[in-house]
Amino acid sequence: MHPIADPLLKGLRVYQVGGSVRDHLLGLPADDQDFVVVGATPQELLNRGFRSVGKDFPVFLHPVSGEEYALARTERKQGRGYHGFSFNAGAEVTLEEDLARRDLTINAMALDADGKLIDPYNGRLDLQAGYLRHVTDAFREDPVRILRLSRFAARFSDFEIASRTRELCREMVQCGEADHLVPERIWQEMSRALMHESPSRFFDVLREVGALKSVSPELFELFSDPLRARRSLLALDGAAKLKAPLPVRYAALVCAIPERLDSLANRLRLPTACRELAVLVAACRRSIHQVDELDAEAVLGILQRLDVFRRPERMTDVLLACQADAMAFEGGAVRVYRPAERWQGLLRAASSVDGGSVYREGFRGRDVSRVLESRRLEAVRIAQAKGA
Repeated sequence: MHPIADPLLKGLRVYQVGGSVRDHLLGLPADDQDFVVVGATPQELLNRGFRSVGKDFPVFLHPVSGEEYALARTERKQGRGYHGFSFNAGAEVTLEEDLARRDLTINAMALDADGKLIDPYNGRLDLQAGYLRHVTDAFREDPVRILRLSRFAARFSDFEIASRTRELCREMVQCGEADHLVPERIWQEMSRALMHESPSRFFDVLREVGALKSVSPELFELFSDPLRARRSLLALDGAAKLKAPLPVRYAALVCAIPERLDSLANRLRLPTACRELAVLVAACRRSIHQVDELDAEAVLGILQRLDVFRRPERMTDVLLACQADAMAFEGGAVRVYRPAERWQGLLRAASSVDGGSVYREGFRGRDVSRVLESRRLEAVRIAQAKGA
């Protein structure tokens, strides 16, 4: 776990901190390891070959492993929002002071070079008891911590949020701190929460503490309708049960508000894949569900709108999102989604028409598209008649 034998770190007081310590105690794999160096100066690390990358506070990259090493620091609130802080990373800053600025007790633990746990804020006890608890009341100074708390609630769905921590979040919302959350950080935390096993809890916590309207007026409007809220969250959790990728989970969540998708996507500055899939699912989900009620022209129209002849993988994502949507009407239960097999069969039939052969037969220009569409339409009719 700890780079104890690294000669570049010899003589430095280095501690492993944060989420990797928490996950180590839980017996979970840790993707990233974070390290804090106590009692050193920036020049000392530069002299050892480390490369400085931090603009707001001293963070350095190890010249061999590329891992990040940050100097221990304290924070002082000077303005509103996430950027309203000044930092002190002097050599006098202690490990306990550095851990005190962290958000939750379960993230405020460290391991020394001998593997000894340093836990001044009882994070291990909260980990064992299943509590998400703030370290100090300085939690209220950073609105991003509302998002992080909500995300950890989605990851550790059986953990309870401490009552005082909830109160601090509500106070932050009431005094306007949550209004200073920036789109990049909102989407960063939301997208990570969407990939947890119980992503709906992210939004439940935001609603409970009153922060959802600041995070997304569009989702706040969606969740103002209890029935739509329940179905949207069941669809989201359904997508998680299906192990769906991020664009599918996002589409399952928001497909019930087609009229607000552009506004939401622009506000959060969404990746193109999430934006496009959500629009397609919102527009086509009812037709996808009701495939047996469609004629051949409607089926081909859906396939063309989804652009699946050029991007066949898109059909998989759309069908996953629609399956999750259907699960919401079944109370979240995972069942066989029969329209998926039907659509895959119809797609295979339409795709069996060889566009190259149309060209080789001598058709040119618009006639190629016309003949290709006509033959695909006939292939779909035959497949429907056979019950494909």
